[in-house]
Amino acid sequence: MEDIAILLLAAGASSRMRGGDKLLEGIDGVALLRRQALMALSSGYPVWVALPLDRPARLAALEGLDLSFVTVAEAREGMAASIRAGIAALPPAMRAVVVVPADMPEITAQDLVAVIAGFDGQSLVQGCSAAGDPGHPVLFPSRVFADLLALRGDRGARSVVQAQHVIPVVLPDRHALTDLDTPEDWAAWRAARAGR
Repeated sequence: MEDIAILLLAAGASSRMRGGDKLLEGIDGVALLRRQALMALSSGYPVWVALPLDRPARLAALEGLDLSFVTVAEAREGMAASIRAGIAALPPAMRAVVVVPADMPEITAQDLVAVIAGFDGQSLVQGCSAAGDPGHPVLFPSRVFADLLALRGDRGARSVVQAQHVIPVVLPDRHALTDLDTPEDWAAWRAARAGR
């Protein structure tokens, strides 16, 4: 289990939150970032967290957790910078990495384990909805790490995924798709959660 890592992407600017920080929004009294880090740790795999230089409150929210931290100096560039920094920080022995955006509160440890269980040693593995809509998390084998290190811009790793054979793993409900980028997203998600 030590040769597969989880990379939690937490260096985004929260630019659509109109001054707020989505990763510090509370869920059941816990900041989203801390909640998702605890979730990732509970999967049993080692966890790296990509963080920007200018958000000390995010680092503070993770205090006391057994995580490896990656500083993303070029965080303003977008998701590619976080992925590059995370991949560069991994030990050489890693066979694969599971990339998880930190703003997806419905992803569970069971989802991470399911995606990892789908790994055949070579292919990418991607969480998806029951309808087949692709989402997160995405497992990347080490053979594509060089491609991830070459990424630029804010399109994430979409180009790498599209160029490879991908094994889809169906996750419950909207776990693979739900991300919360705006105050309206948060309000709607909280209302739906309260109604369950």
